[in-house]
Amino acid sequence: MISFILRRLGWMLITLWVVFTVSFFLMRAVPGGPYDSERALEPEIEANIKRQYNLDLPVHEQYWLRMKGMASGELGSSMKKDYTVNRLVREGLPVSAALGLLALAFAFSVGLVAGIVSAVFRGSVADVSLMSIATIGIALPNFVVAGFAIILFVFTLRWLPAAGWGSLDQLVLPALCLGAPYAAYVARISRTGMLDVLGQDFIRTARAKGASPFSVVVKHALPTALLPVVSFLGPAVAGILTGSPVIEQIFAIPGLGWHFVQSAIDKDYPIAMGLVLLYTTLLYSMNLIVDLLYGVLDPRVEWK
Repeated sequence: MISFILRRLGWMLITLWVVFTVSFFLMRAVPGGPYDSERALEPEIEANIKRQYNLDLPVHEQYWLRMKGMASGELGSSMKKDYTVNRLVREGLPVSAALGLLALAFAFSVGLVAGIVSAVFRGSVADVSLMSIATIGIALPNFVVAGFAIILFVFTLRWLPAAGWGSLDQLVLPALCLGAPYAAYVARISRTGMLDVLGQDFIRTARAKGASPFSVVVKHALPTALLPVVSFLGPAVAGILTGSPVIEQIFAIPGLGWHFVQSAIDKDYPIAMGLVLLYTTLLYSMNLIVDLLYGVLDPRVEWK
């Protein structure tokens, strides 16, 4: 397992270098720059600013300087605001992590319970109702769900605040909106996995030995049925990370997603580059964790 982890970490370094290179040159290829505005700067001021951020150097020299900074863990300073990217990550990552973890917990707990109930009571009213809701949830993107949720829980029922950050009730609604489509996916995946497992020989043997229905489902069937759900964990984290900027914008949450959208609008190269590499690291790490969990849940899986 150690050699597997070391090999995957080596590939992660190569992936980060490729993402850095592609992102760097794509940002420079976009027309305009961080200081293009309707009001032109004085030539001396513009020259000083470009010198401060090495924008006066040739592109290949800027590339090497940025790559050295990234390799040393120094992500640079914002070109628009008075703070470093490292400080932005320290302050914004806990906010986005809290939102993402709550959304993941909601998606996997609600989705897993719905999928198991639907599989156990296959063909019943509960099965049809839950899978119909799951189909609607898959079809609707999270920003559409957010619009309906705001109308219902904020303006109609007045249970939750519309936006903001600082209290738990302000986190509940965006987490539900972010995790709802993935709860629908988990429900359908877990139902399919549970139906497949419930028809296998070892489940019939457990029932023949007199095991209770609860023991058959939870103790015997669930661990094997979890494998496709665990494999969905990586894409789910990717979707929640890429979907959080939209949700953070809608609910005015000062997380990394909000800053990422602003950096794209402002063409703030250091922030955009730093957050792209951070997202890449998180996604690669989650996929590695999923591969390791496969070996834990199923002893037949070998790490190669």
